Amino acid sequence: QVQLVESGGALVQAGGSLRLSCIASGSVFSVNAMGWYRQPPGHQRVLVAGISTGGYSNYADSVKGRFTISRDNTKNEIYLQMNNLKPEDTAVYYCNMVPREHDGDWYMLDYWGQGTQVTVSS
Repeated sequence: QVQLVESGGALVQAGGSLRLSCIASGSVFSVNAMGWYRQPPGHQRVLVAGISTGGYSNYADSVKGRFTISRDNTKNEIYLQMNNLKPEDTAVYYCNMVPREHDGDWYMLDYWGQGTQVTVSS
């Protein structure tokens, strides 16, 4: 069974910090690069941070230097440490696999968890 359960979202003031957690199914977590996505109100969902099975990470320019993604392979969990939060970080945050390419085709789960709400006030 696919499991994606996010937690840790809250209402914080600009400049504050927050740490999000996600529990993922082992069948997904152990094979795929994982990432954090966010969907601000009225906008599309976008990938903001990704981490490979080997621990290599990358970030969208909008969060680079402020957010840090990590993973614990023994717990099938990924985390997102968010520092110096800004109002534009307000969104529902989701964890999921990062799309991967194989033999000319791209693969992505057709399943999303409920996400966790992050609201940053000014």
